[in-house]
Amino acid sequence: MSKAITLQEFIMDSQAEFPFVSGQLTRLLSDIGVAAKIVNHQVNRAGLAGILGQSGSQNAHNEDQQKLDVFADSTFMRILTAGKSVAGIGSEEQDDYILCHDHGKEGKYVVMIDPLDGSSNIDVNVSIGTIFSIYRRVTPLGAPLSDQDFLQQGTEQVVAGYILYGSSTMLVYTTGTGVNGFTMDPAIGEFFLSHPAMKFPETGMIYSINDALLDASPPAVQKFIGGCREAQGLGLKARYIGSLVTDFHRNLIKGGLYLYPSTKSNPEGKLRLMYECNPLAFIAQQAGGHAEDDSSNILDIQPTSLHQRSPFYVGSLNMIQGLRSCWMSTADPK
Repeated sequence: MSKAITLQEFIMDSQAEFPFVSGQLTRLLSDIGVAAKIVNHQVNRAGLAGILGQSGSQNAHNEDQQKLDVFADSTFMRILTAGKSVAGIGSEEQDDYILCHDHGKEGKYVVMIDPLDGSSNIDVNVSIGTIFSIYRRVTPLGAPLSDQDFLQQGTEQVVAGYILYGSSTMLVYTTGTGVNGFTMDPAIGEFFLSHPAMKFPETGMIYSINDALLDASPPAVQKFIGGCREAQGLGLKARYIGSLVTDFHRNLIKGGLYLYPSTKSNPEGKLRLMYECNPLAFIAQQAGGHAEDDSSNILDIQPTSLHQRSPFYVGSLNMIQGLRSCWMSTADPK
């Protein structure tokens, strides 16, 4: 039986294999793994530790924060700012980005993070997650960070990943050379490589959408979902949890498409481009899938604000192509 590979060993081996992966990035990935363990421990004992429910505060989007949102945000901030790799952090829970180490003059990387996605589900024991991505800074070392360091296209991501806190805890990430998943062994508190070279199945059969949004969705989305329902006899099925990381992870394993469309009340969509869409789109691309908004590749969008929203469709290529056909058939001929 071959020796199980730990996350730390995998990161170190990757650094040796790819010279462009610097020591700072290696330490940064290790720090994310440490923070994930701390958050995972608190998530698993939330009901006993008295940190279920709302915190009484609101985040940058005027949404009520859960106590675990606040804990996860402070944990990742504390761990990531303690190292020398990070110049600045953008968090979904913060109004503005955070500069590290003398106004961001030190550190090669900028981190964008959704510290606890789906946290409203924690009270009912549904799987939740953390989503993160890493960019190289644009401004030179020694200069203060600026908006342009944080408002980079998704194509510029160096690393993207997520942590899934579920029946088992997994860390899945890519450095642009494929996607690998690591499962935590709770007995020793270590992540081990469990899902090497993860790929979306070529043919997806699951569609994931909040059905309550359908009537307010674009005609192309309505047509696509209608076609999926008509094809249920061929094996297509609806599965929607309402926790983005969990829905995405299931579709990555089994093959499917996640849809959060633009609607009449939210014409720009609801998911955050920098914290949710871009990281998962990069992972999908590296796993043989694809992600789009209503008209183009998500990764090609030039962000204009830190908390910008976007429609989001991500998953297996055959289903993305089916959705794209629906866009073309419902387009205004003008």
